[in-house]
Amino acid sequence: MATHMVDAAVAAGIAPAAAPDLIALFVWLSPAYPVGAFAYSHGLEWAVEAGDIRDAAGLAGWVDDLLRHGGPFTDAALLAQAWRAAGAGDAAAFAEVAELASAFAPSRERQMETLNQGDAFLAATRVAWPSPGFERLSGAWGGRLAYPVAVGAAAAIHGLPLPATLTAFLTAVAANLVSAAVRLVPLGQTDGNRALAGCAATIRDIVVAAPHVDLDALGGAALRSDIASMRHETQYTRLFRS
Repeated sequence: MATHMVDAAVAAGIAPAAAPDLIALFVWLSPAYPVGAFAYSHGLEWAVEAGDIRDAAGLAGWVDDLLRHGGPFTDAALLAQAWRAAGAGDAAAFAEVAELASAFAPSRERQMETLNQGDAFLAATRVAWPSPGFERLSGAWGGRLAYPVAVGAAAAIHGLPLPATLTAFLTAVAANLVSAAVRLVPLGQTDGNRALAGCAATIRDIVVAAPHVDLDALGGAALRSDIASMRHETQYTRLFRS
């Protein structure tokens, strides 16, 4: 019955004939997926206390800078490289990406954030979305995987397209930052939704640009965010782990 409904929708021009199955991405990058993203603010908690983010406009600027010049952009480039290496079965290239992603974190808390989420993502995905590719992945790299590397590898293993994976990943990152700010500033839900909607054009730009960044060209300029993550380590009152 369901197949007939889909065929009818395609014939009527309502649905594309060969749309990729993106259900896995919707699940993996949803707030309900057990990676503990809600526990991390990416240094934003200190930025609020320091007065860098006071209102919706400040939040929008902070998140846009992070997406374009900070950790999220680097993560997008690393995800793309991991997706390619895992998809091609290139163990050496995958190990290089995994090692660099772990070492690239600018602070202890940021490294904890990405490695803990990577561990949690892999643990949940290997059980609920099993594939022999995960065993080959373990053989290629015996250490812990940073979150974007884990997501990129899982997407490649399950044949998910890179643009959609990057879009879902960056949207989830932005949503988590906005959610943290709504609680910390505090902001209303309407301001939070506006800030997240304002990220859409930036996310589209990064989805196009990030796959073309070579590992040798990785870098960022969101220094205030990096400092925030270091300051957060000794912040007296904290709701978040980073």
